[in-house]
Amino acid sequence: MQVHELFRYFRMPELVDFRQYVRTLPTNTLMGFGAFAALTTFWYATRPKALKPPCDLSMQSVEVAGGEGARRSALLDSDKPLECFYDDVTTLYESFQRGIQVSNNGPCLGSRKPDQPYEWLSYKQVEDLAECIGSALLQKGFEIAPDQFVGIFAQNRPEWVIIEQGCFAYSMVIVPVYDTLGAEAITYIVNKADLSLIFVDKPEKARLLLEGVENKLTPGLKIIVVMDTYGSDLVERGKKCGVEIISMKAMEDLGRANRQKPKPPAPEDLAVVCFTSGTTGNPKGALITHRNVVSDSSAFVKITENALRVCPDDTLISFLPLAHMFETVVEKALVLNASDTHISFLPLAHMYEQLLVCVMLCHGAKIGFFQGDIRLLMDDLKVLQPTIFPVVPRLLNRMLDRIFGQANTSLKRWLLDFASKRKVAELRSGIIRNNSLWDRLIFHKIQSSLGGKVRLMITGAAPVSASVLTFLRAAIGCQFYEGYGQTECAAGCCLTLPGDWTAGHVGAPMPCSLIKLIDVEEMNYMAAKGEGEVCVKGPNVFQGYLKDPVKTAEALDKDGWLHTGDIGKWLPNGTLKIIDRKKHIFKLAQGEYIAPEKIENIYIRSEPVAQVFVHGESLEAFLVAIVVPDAETLCFWARKKGFDGTFEDLCRNKDVKKAILEDMVRVGKDSGLKPFEQVKGIVIHPELFSISNGLLTPTMKAKRPELRNYFRSQIDELYSTIKV
Repeated sequence: MQVHELFRYFRMPELVDFRQYVRTLPTNTLMGFGAFAALTTFWYATRPKALKPPCDLSMQSVEVAGGEGARRSALLDSDKPLECFYDDVTTLYESFQRGIQVSNNGPCLGSRKPDQPYEWLSYKQVEDLAECIGSALLQKGFEIAPDQFVGIFAQNRPEWVIIEQGCFAYSMVIVPVYDTLGAEAITYIVNKADLSLIFVDKPEKARLLLEGVENKLTPGLKIIVVMDTYGSDLVERGKKCGVEIISMKAMEDLGRANRQKPKPPAPEDLAVVCFTSGTTGNPKGALITHRNVVSDSSAFVKITENALRVCPDDTLISFLPLAHMFETVVEKALVLNASDTHISFLPLAHMYEQLLVCVMLCHGAKIGFFQGDIRLLMDDLKVLQPTIFPVVPRLLNRMLDRIFGQANTSLKRWLLDFASKRKVAELRSGIIRNNSLWDRLIFHKIQSSLGGKVRLMITGAAPVSASVLTFLRAAIGCQFYEGYGQTECAAGCCLTLPGDWTAGHVGAPMPCSLIKLIDVEEMNYMAAKGEGEVCVKGPNVFQGYLKDPVKTAEALDKDGWLHTGDIGKWLPNGTLKIIDRKKHIFKLAQGEYIAPEKIENIYIRSEPVAQVFVHGESLEAFLVAIVVPDAETLCFWARKKGFDGTFEDLCRNKDVKKAILEDMVRVGKDSGLKPFEQVKGIVIHPELFSISNGLLTPTMKAKRPELRNYFRSQIDELYSTIKV
């Protein structure tokens, strides 16, 4: 349109009449029109956009040619699994060296004392201390060799990473010892790994180790390095049984005075002997190489590198031409860098946390350690303000309980439910954000309690409820991934993809892994139907178990496939759903196979139930269970059923027990349990199964033999009184 035509247009009688009409409108009406127009323009300019997924989410994995039905990640260009993301990072030593460079010697490891800010060691300081520790080990007679084992018996703290980096710099291998394994398992590990030196954090752990030497249970232990201060009595006690007690500081000084040039490992060299806690028998020492960890961490980076999002804070508004008013800036969301901060509280003795630490150090990020008390974690989060927050399902369940516990009126619960549904609707469209109206009104406190800066969360180590994961994804408003794997594949073999915020599956194979399903005939799971035991192959799969060829042969077949013992099912979009467990199946008297963990995972969906242990015997025709009610919800649930009393009173009430059993059976029926899979009787137990009472492993898995023995009398009574 030419300029003179524009003038003619604006002089049209209809427009003149409209302008005169507008002049007659009240000022308030005009202001309302203006506000509406401004809000509409702002909404268009800042409206949320879905993350751009790294591949077609309807086909997240593809079948490998000639691979027995094996599938790989759709992110790969070929059937060859990913070994490394960066060409110059093939070992954990090289990963840390890259972090030194990209961080520009920024802060690396941080810790804090109660009510104090975090204090940080720089990357160069950590490198210096690590090389001092490694040099001190050489001075003590240790060798530069991939079969030279060094023990670490400590909670997460900066010294943990310093020690392991010191070992990696001189091609030595770390052997973590769990805090919660118990004296027998610790003795077993010390002897199995021939540990002559162990780093401990506290004098109490040194005394525990000395008891083993004094009782001639661990005669090979010669040196204990203590991180915290200790008294002369500990030194004297060590001398009496031939064990040298030395401080961490003395080791650093020894290494600094006898500094040696690093002798880095090769990718195929051992990095960690990670003893799995196991649910039965002695722990098994999984042999994990540098290639195993680097390939797994590389796969994680590969998955998240292409996550794209619209950043409303960077919205561009232009007025010429008008169309630019709706232009937005798209940026990479998860390119990890030195500005990222990771909160380290999950045990470094497990591969899950080891994997995440590798990713953080490789990108020059900061790692802040919790104070050592899980009860103070929320305070640590507020002070540290992490951007990367790994979790486990048990913590997520606690978070959810706390959130709904604070919604203590009908109105608050209604608002929470309504707001979560609005955010979940955005999730279904692929939108992740924490700046909506509902975030400002409802979810801001939740996000602030985590420090207010979390942009990535990941859950693993155990199954998580789909409803819990979906709610927290909506409430926290960050990219929230679910992973699946085990120690034997360096923590992960499956991970959900950016943009797929559905729950109820564990994602597609990670780029480092091939996954296939094999028949489990006795449970009627057939690979031809897309169901079967999950098997994993790739550079992240371990080398076997330390000095245990029998267990190694059970886990690794001749073709290098790791048999996980989990039952999986391929979904139409190429993701994997874990539906059952093979290892704990048993037969009832009538010959029916039972997978108790599947049943337990269904029963914990019952509102009053926190934990459940399902038990059956080959001479009995039905199942029974031990049930631990949820202390947060039982009273509220019971009142709705017409029962009053304290938590303890309700646990003793036979009518409450009957109501809980009825609700469990209802949930089981709704979930498709067969009649023989439903329990016929329960015992109510008021105390949670835990690590401290010996009924859970450090990774929160049920110790089934221990549970069976602990509740033997109650189980026998159920079988003697129930008539079917």
